[in-house]
Amino acid sequence: MILKMKKLTFLVTSKEYEQFIGDIRELGVIHIDQLQQGATSTELQENMAMAERYKNAFKALDYAAESYLMSTNASAIDNNCTDSMQLLEHAEQLTQEENQLKHKLDAAVKNIESLEQWGEFDWDSIHRLEAEGYKANFFTVSSKLFRQEWVDELFATPISEVSGKTYFITFSKEQPDITAEIISLPDRKLSEYEAEKADIEARITAVHDQLLYINEHQRELLVKGLTDNDNSLSLSKVHLSHTSLADDAVRLLQGWTLAEKADAVVDYLEKNNIYYDIENPGIEDDVPIQLKNNAYTTLFEPILKMYSLPRYSDLDITPFLAPFFMLFFGLCMGDAGYGLLILAASIIAKGKLKPDMKPFANLGMILGGMTIVCGALTGSFFGIDLTQQDWAFLSGVKPYFISENNFKLFGYSPMMVIAVIIGLIQVLFGMVLAGIKAAKLYGWKYGIGKFSWVVALLAAIACFGLPLCGVALPSAITYILYGIMGISVIGIFFLNSPDKNIFMNFGTGLWNTYGMATGLLGDLLSYIRLFALGLTGGVLGGVFNELATTMTSSMDWWIRWLPMMIILLLGHGINFALCMISSFVHPMRLTFVEFFKNAEFEGGGKAYNPFRIN
Repeated sequence: MILKMKKLTFLVTSKEYEQFIGDIRELGVIHIDQLQQGATSTELQENMAMAERYKNAFKALDYAAESYLMSTNASAIDNNCTDSMQLLEHAEQLTQEENQLKHKLDAAVKNIESLEQWGEFDWDSIHRLEAEGYKANFFTVSSKLFRQEWVDELFATPISEVSGKTYFITFSKEQPDITAEIISLPDRKLSEYEAEKADIEARITAVHDQLLYINEHQRELLVKGLTDNDNSLSLSKVHLSHTSLADDAVRLLQGWTLAEKADAVVDYLEKNNIYYDIENPGIEDDVPIQLKNNAYTTLFEPILKMYSLPRYSDLDITPFLAPFFMLFFGLCMGDAGYGLLILAASIIAKGKLKPDMKPFANLGMILGGMTIVCGALTGSFFGIDLTQQDWAFLSGVKPYFISENNFKLFGYSPMMVIAVIIGLIQVLFGMVLAGIKAAKLYGWKYGIGKFSWVVALLAAIACFGLPLCGVALPSAITYILYGIMGISVIGIFFLNSPDKNIFMNFGTGLWNTYGMATGLLGDLLSYIRLFALGLTGGVLGGVFNELATTMTSSMDWWIRWLPMMIILLLGHGINFALCMISSFVHPMRLTFVEFFKNAEFEGGGKAYNPFRIN
């Protein structure tokens, strides 16, 4: 749910301003509005630049820690840096030195590659020949095109043959005109470049050792510097958030606090004789958002935030998207074996992750568990179609798998029909939420038109859908349903916009009817992807199982297991990765497009970020 907020307005004299800013920072519960939109200052720019420097420094340290092992000399390093700024400058210097060394290393490697085919030779001898009037030229040509006359006329000397190419040198007083590629070589010996390469690599290792030492033993000092800069950055923003009045004698600030924290704020303001006004937010206010949900629903908040936070006047849609997203993920993966992998990996990760990352492991456990349930219901286990297996222990449950091999619904695969039914449920649920939102914002009569659509659709499904399923309705029930649909039509065409006249309502009703007729079918068909993706994953898994068995069928049993395992691991690894991507992307698509559209969820909220010391 969205926690209640209180709007605060302060009038503070310039003399009391700095003390006031320090005090509310100590309180740490007031979100300050930035009134001077787009304003900046030298202090703010410096803080932002410093934040970027710290970001780059941590990136360099993380890269060093991930890419290199600490050498035996790293523990003996002592850079004598005692404050964060000094350490930051030292880390930047090391990073710059590392980049320069890498460029030099690339150049040395390139020169070595150019000289490798020619081996070690004495450039001084070449230069002495040139002084006598004989120019040395280095060529390469396809070995098939090398000509003997070049040896006779130009003293061509083949040096090496690599990958079908001959590398040779000629000596002549004039530039030879031959069909070969002339090569320009570096002006030093191969051994010199190899020595230079070894020296550069040793210097890079020394730089890495220093970066690793900082990361291992002094990172907290950099973290402290970053925290101090973040505090200064937030203070700089707050300094730009007041409006000066009465020739800067008085300063006006606006902010927000949680309703549950308002008493503590009021106590401070009263105690220090600060003029203030506290009120409930208006519908036009841009109120910061703080969500509070139970342990289960909170796990899905990152998915909502990928789209947007709700506005204060909106509904917190997280509790409503959570069960659907979980179900959609399970249907898209659709394999109990893959679900076991996700569940096991999440359990292991939870024991190793940092506390702030453990919720993602919990989410993985929930999604893995739902995948197991969906895979068990549809009879899929690591690509094995359980409905087609003659295993004795499955004989009692095989008829109950939701599979086309067992039964069909209306002539179609049962999972396809179930996917559409689930989509219909979510779409109707979204319409209900849209009606609740309209009633909450503007009054109950503004929700009538939206609720009328839900009632009309449910009545139509009962009236026309149940007979298709073989359920005969009594005549009285049928007439009651007709009556319900008729009453709903009144709400749809004449109560959709209570603040407008009857003709505007009727026109809006016609337009809404056109939109519903064209949009609802498209929305429902989108949910078939839940069936299609689950089916595709299962089919691909079965294909890899078949490949593993047929391609190794002619091998002896004692050697067959190895290629079978390789095929299975590679095949299911690829299939699992593809299924994971699809199982996140497509449920998000159904949530963000179909569900949010019918629920009229727009988002656009900003996070509650109180001014405080980090």
